[in-house]
Amino acid sequence: MSQENHNQTILIVGNGQAAATAVQTLRSHGFAGCIRVVGSEAHLAYERPPLSKGMLSDPTADLPGLHIHSADFYQDARIDLMLQKTVVQIDTERNVALLEDGQQLSYDYCLIATGGQARQLPDYPYGNPHIHYLRTADDALKLKRSLNAASRVIIVGGGFLGMELASTTRMLGASVDVIEAADSLLARNAPALFSTWLAQRARQAGVTLHLGAKIREAKVQKTGQTDAPVTLMLDNGCWLEADHLIVAVGLTPNIEVASRSGLTICAQTGGIQIDHHGRTSMPNVFAAGDCATRVSPETGKRVRIESWQNANEQARIAAQAMLGQTPAAAALPWFWTDQFECNIQMLGATAAGLQFVQRGEIDANTTAPKFLLLGIKGSIPRYALAVNAGADLRALRPLLEKEIPIDPEAFTDLDLPVKQFAKKTTAAAH
Repeated sequence: MSQENHNQTILIVGNGQAAATAVQTLRSHGFAGCIRVVGSEAHLAYERPPLSKGMLSDPTADLPGLHIHSADFYQDARIDLMLQKTVVQIDTERNVALLEDGQQLSYDYCLIATGGQARQLPDYPYGNPHIHYLRTADDALKLKRSLNAASRVIIVGGGFLGMELASTTRMLGASVDVIEAADSLLARNAPALFSTWLAQRARQAGVTLHLGAKIREAKVQKTGQTDAPVTLMLDNGCWLEADHLIVAVGLTPNIEVASRSGLTICAQTGGIQIDHHGRTSMPNVFAAGDCATRVSPETGKRVRIESWQNANEQARIAAQAMLGQTPAAAALPWFWTDQFECNIQMLGATAAGLQFVQRGEIDANTTAPKFLLLGIKGSIPRYALAVNAGADLRALRPLLEKEIPIDPEAFTDLDLPVKQFAKKTTAAAH
């Protein structure tokens, strides 16, 4: 290890999934210098996906169980962890970060991994005891303390987070209404066949869906006990009453530090623009995770992907690039969610013009449904969706990665196991 490496400092701004992965990558790839992590929360970095699921549904679940690394890890890896601190600006000419409290931290390389925050709606202020947003562990703990089997819950937003929350709160026994402005669930992220199935599955579980609906009037009590702390009227004239309103309408990337520091921000996605190795427009400054935008190799368009896997991949790539190494390309986009007693996984990117091939029966009333949807273009698989079929999706991954043409009819043949189908398809391509 060179003396130069020993004397270098890498500063990580943010302490979420991307930061935790970057720290581990840097040490495992031989970086022996100082790693300093500055995070605004009081907690060690933790997994966010369980916040809307196990953290709410399991009475014994606690935050330490979600920590990505233990306190001992940070000590053993010699990480300078600065919690409850906020970087307000980076002086890219002097390689110095300015903290809110006036401290200045010098660096050789800087990784911005500030993530994002729940997008707030002005009519539903953060902090009201009857209004909830879910992004942080503290948000989840507040919601957990508020819910019980008698709760009436309204969820604004029928995206992945909104539907996970609908599933979990319904599992707890609460009555649940979901308001979604679009005419279908997950319209931008999943094929219509799946959207229809998910809506049926949610209704079968007892969730009331209000699709293509918007809120016309809202009354939310701030304090005191009332029969209906939350009262809403929809644009279709429907009145709803609830004890709690959960807003799940997306994420706003935390780019304030980047903007103040002169980094280029993508006007289309709102994220910090990075290249395929995580480099920003400023020298020695990288970015990764929910706050970063890159050009998708699949579509050629600028994308800002909000997912656990993307945060890990971008952090790994940026960390290796900072060390002067050539990182392997990012894996295909992969996303998973658990809702309504189903594990749902998606691989690849949805795009216009895909033809979807179905394997297995799509039945919302089945106790344990299992099916696959494969999106193909000119016989090349570009996207796959699996419900309770994670092993089958893993078998299909090489076909998508290598863009191997498939026989759609063979894919739908239930007598031919998916693993065998993938092997035969790969062999035929060679």
